[in-house]
Amino acid sequence: MQTNTLDAFQVIADPSRRQMLQMLSKDSMTISALAENFDMSRPAVSKHIKILYNARFISIKDIGRERYCTLRQDGFNELQDFIDQFDKFWTTRLKKLENILDNKSKEK
Repeated sequence: MQTNTLDAFQVIADPSRRQMLQMLSKDSMTISALAENFDMSRPAVSKHIKILYNARFISIKDIGRERYCTLRQDGFNELQDFIDQFDKFWTTRLKKLENILDNKSKEK
């Protein structure tokens, strides 16, 4: 799996990565602390962390001997932009329906 070709939806498609993001939404965590919550090897956790980092969902900061992961807004922006398109679509459709229903009720 090449990390540089994944879009935001491919990144969050993996349940382990979604769980990592949920954990990081509560507080920054070290890679070791994240790894303790998964039944997978440390290299496997590191691979998931790298994917999240490359997709700009997290940042990694070295503090002493530890590497801390923190959520970033950038990766989520791509998801939000996509969803916003459909919010506009449905808002427009519902507004049209509202207008039709208003016109029908005025006719009666």
